[in-house]
Amino acid sequence: MKILFTGGGTGGHIFPIIAVAREIRKIQEEKKLRLFYLGPEDEFASILLSQEDIKIKKISAGKLRRYLSLKSIFQNIIDLFIKIPVGILQSYKYIFFTAPDLIFSKGGFGSIPGVIAGKLLGTPIFLHESDLAPGLSNRFLGGFAQVIFVSFPKTEHFRLSKMIQIGNPIRKEIFEVSKKEVKEIIKLVGGKPVILILGGSQGAQRINDKILEILPDLLKNFEVIHQVGQKNLQGVIAESKTVITEDLEKYYHVFPFFKEHELKQAYGAADLIVARAGSGTIFEIAALGTPSILIPLPEAAQDHQVKNAYAYAQTGACQVLEETNFTPRFFLEKLKNLFSNPPELEKMSEAARKFAKPMAAKEIAQFIVDYLKR
Repeated sequence: MKILFTGGGTGGHIFPIIAVAREIRKIQEEKKLRLFYLGPEDEFASILLSQEDIKIKKISAGKLRRYLSLKSIFQNIIDLFIKIPVGILQSYKYIFFTAPDLIFSKGGFGSIPGVIAGKLLGTPIFLHESDLAPGLSNRFLGGFAQVIFVSFPKTEHFRLSKMIQIGNPIRKEIFEVSKKEVKEIIKLVGGKPVILILGGSQGAQRINDKILEILPDLLKNFEVIHQVGQKNLQGVIAESKTVITEDLEKYYHVFPFFKEHELKQAYGAADLIVARAGSGTIFEIAALGTPSILIPLPEAAQDHQVKNAYAYAQTGACQVLEETNFTPRFFLEKLKNLFSNPPELEKMSEAARKFAKPMAAKEIAQFIVDYLKR
């Protein structure tokens, strides 16, 4: 059994692929299974996928920029007429000689060449869409797919006959943590509610700046685990030392980016999570049953993070704070109000658990294996 994964290269594409790949390995005998990945140059993806024993093939890929400038027009011409056609030819050759039984596409611009080449070669294509509002790439690729797994009810743009609502695949391993491990790795002081602030794989500088504005008052009330992004790490550490006193410093735990074993410690420690509204983050938070405040990224394509956040908020599992309303003092008061109302936090936790789809990766894996064994 040979399965080819393809995707755009961001963590939002790679982590679900890893989750599905791990579940397929649990179902299918190792000696009869070979897993491959086809996608654009991406060091982050290469490191993670190679750790999963997935063979990687890098290809040329391009994307369509929808903002108008001379530079973007020139880049679009290069991508549409050179990079994507080259990527399709590279993918065609690779797929022809690899002969996968099925292509699982996580979407994004990096998956376009592989899906087109796979379709030309008659390979079955399954697509997964994380967001309520699909991006341009997946809206295009949906026409090539036999099956489209979706995360949210009422996902836009796709044909109903192709869609299976299954949730977003998450790595079960990040929930396997004990309180003792948390204290050893995060080195929590205890005695205060723990707030986990996530900025995504690249961090979120605007969120970091607002947190630093209220950091002393925040640490008087809460213990904070803050993922700031690798490029922001030194700046955040330096600025935090100028605004907080030594007695508060022990309540502030700064990380550039969480590796898997660190992320599960942070998740295990958190009483509330503050994050952007990518689908992967939402479904991980939901599986934890942790209350959250979501701050959607306003620049996200098709406004998908805003749509994701409000779809999740409708269940009662989170509160949404759009960036235009994200003022430091307002945010601090929101936190204080939530923790002064334990029944409300418990209601949010219960709603999160009801929304969660923790078995999504396993269900997709089983669907794929059953399909190929027919």
